[in-house]
Amino acid sequence: MKIGITLDSPLGILQNDIINCHQCPRLREHCAAIANTKRRAYRDWEYWGRPVPAFGDPLARILIVGLAPGAHGSNRTGRMFTGDRSGDILYRVMHRVGLASQPVSQSRGDGMELHDVYITAVAHCAPPGNKPEPQEIRNCRPFLTRELELLPNVKVVVALGKIAFDGYLDTLKAQGRIASRAGFLFGHNRRYKIAPDCPLLIASYHPSQQNTSTGKLTESMLMTVFRSARKAAEA
Repeated sequence: MKIGITLDSPLGILQNDIINCHQCPRLREHCAAIANTKRRAYRDWEYWGRPVPAFGDPLARILIVGLAPGAHGSNRTGRMFTGDRSGDILYRVMHRVGLASQPVSQSRGDGMELHDVYITAVAHCAPPGNKPEPQEIRNCRPFLTRELELLPNVKVVVALGKIAFDGYLDTLKAQGRIASRAGFLFGHNRRYKIAPDCPLLIASYHPSQQNTSTGKLTESMLMTVFRSARKAAEA
């Protein structure tokens, strides 16, 4: 039986806390401004324009950590990696690996379900230039800390991009689970078994349009990461 996230569950309460967060005025103003001006292609959309909550299976064994919502992607749709080029390749790969119910993610109401996967980010608001400031990432860190506590089945963490990779390690450092980030070098498909009580960490290039259009990240490369993640989660 499929178990969802109810509004009064700990994860549901956490998601509501994320949506109603006002710790970063610069980001809230930017999200609202984008939602007001819109992009011509989406002029008929009612943009989300707020912090974007995490999304997925509360019993997940795989946790995906991204960077931040896209201005006209998640900031428009209100769901992680939904409505932009990054999500196009991510969900297509996840569907092929058996982790998503469908290959295309267009809106919160499109019926997409994740199997054994939960998706979050180190920053929950769309930042100018796709670059949240260090303090803004730190402001979001308690949300990731709570997610790690509320997702007891996680065996694998896939960090999409160096900022997500560093942000996850900084969270472990704040918890006292590692002494520093020294020795953890980011690279595509690099794997780290940090400690017996920590999930396996797999790094991946971010599926941004910049990376995929230049060939830095191909669909095959991302497929390798998620096949490896699923195999490790099921081991």
